[in-house]
Amino acid sequence: MEGADPMTRALAVTATLCIAACLPATPAGGGLAAPGATAADSMQLVPAGFGSLKQDDIAVRVSQFGLRVRAIPLDESVIRVLSPDSYTALSDLLKSQTERLTELSRRTALPRLSVWYVSFFSQEVGEARYSPLELIITNVGRDFRPIDVIGLSPGFGLQRVRQREVQSALYVFDGQLDVNQPLVVAYETARATTWPAILQRIERERALVRSRAGSRS
Repeated sequence: MEGADPMTRALAVTATLCIAACLPATPAGGGLAAPGATAADSMQLVPAGFGSLKQDDIAVRVSQFGLRVRAIPLDESVIRVLSPDSYTALSDLLKSQTERLTELSRRTALPRLSVWYVSFFSQEVGEARYSPLELIITNVGRDFRPIDVIGLSPGFGLQRVRQREVQSALYVFDGQLDVNQPLVVAYETARATTWPAILQRIERERALVRSRAGSRS
């Protein structure tokens, strides 16, 4: 894991709880499972293990009154551009929730799920309160609200974070949310419009990954 910031350490601790179950293949732009995914879906997928980006390179950040929110999509088409250690950590984190996500997909009858790793962090003195369900992603002409929030850190449900503490969760959205299209992440009244620039960075890294994988083979 690169860096030693509190968010990365929290992820490393959480990832150790992963189970051995394997997830279905994840389509580009879609979510956790995609029955009937087309060949076009797989065009965005690059070989895993050849990326060089850090988690911060693909993270969307929103700040609201001293509270900082960081959101990372766990879509395979995105996280495969990460360095091997970071890719493994996020992939294992997703696998650790296989049973719950499968049950959620069955219960909601959604063919796809879009899962994001979200962290709340505060550098303010004292405590900062947060409202988990106030995180909304606007994409493909609609607003996506979480259909489930899976708390990962102890005390996430208390909805407050102390100075330099991190509270994290997996946010689950309808898989119609397409991470390979422009999107806006909003928390309460704050909005982050940086995803198009991040997407350009991801696309450049995809080309580099294909080149590295081709040279290796």
